[in-house]
Amino acid sequence: NRKGIFISLAVCAVWLSVWQAAHMLVYAGMGTSLLLPSPAETFLRLRQLLGDPSFYSIIGHTFLRIFSGFLLGTAAGCILGGLTAFSPLLYRFFALPMNAIKSTPVASFVILALIWIGSDGLSVFISFLVVIPMIYTGTLTGLEHTDRELLEMSRVFSFSFFKRLRYIYIPAVHPYLLSSCRTALGMSWKSGVAAEVIGIPQASIGEQLYYSKLYLDTAGLFAWTFAIIVISAVFERFFLSLLMRVRH
Repeated sequence: NRKGIFISLAVCAVWLSVWQAAHMLVYAGMGTSLLLPSPAETFLRLRQLLGDPSFYSIIGHTFLRIFSGFLLGTAAGCILGGLTAFSPLLYRFFALPMNAIKSTPVASFVILALIWIGSDGLSVFISFLVVIPMIYTGTLTGLEHTDRELLEMSRVFSFSFFKRLRYIYIPAVHPYLLSSCRTALGMSWKSGVAAEVIGIPQASIGEQLYYSKLYLDTAGLFAWTFAIIVISAVFERFFLSLLMRVRH
């Protein structure tokens, strides 16, 4: 553990040095840190944000929206993936919309969602749309790769549906779902915050990023981005740790 911590700290120190060197080059050429603030300027701005009570309210609002969209997309993806795995007709029925969702640019959905539901529920809807095809594909793939011999054994011993679900289907789907969730968690934050930047709902991280761009507050932009990365990483680790326990 100590070795791992030391290596992580060393890697962070190297990248901070690269960041500082790039800042110095930009500052030497332009005489301003507008394009690339230094690490010290960014963390000073982050410290100011941490001392502002509204910072936590803004984080909370965005987190609830994106978390809601992620949960809805995960639930819908698992249900649809489970249904289509056992029904060729449903598989064909949902294949077209799933492929359309995966192929359509997020910006198109954002503009449509602004017309349909307004800015308040925008990040929920966009996170949902981004997550659902990933979870759907992971669930469907896991069920398609279920061990047929185990299924045959369950029929011989007259397993109930819930026993097959607990001892056969969930273990089969679990690694695929875990991998899909790992990708979907990051994408839900990326797409959700991007939607907020376009829709600019009140009390949201996207609104703060928009204002940082508007007022040329590059240090603030970096500080908010750093906060997003930390929150996303913490949420990802927490959710995946819960998902790891489901199998057991």
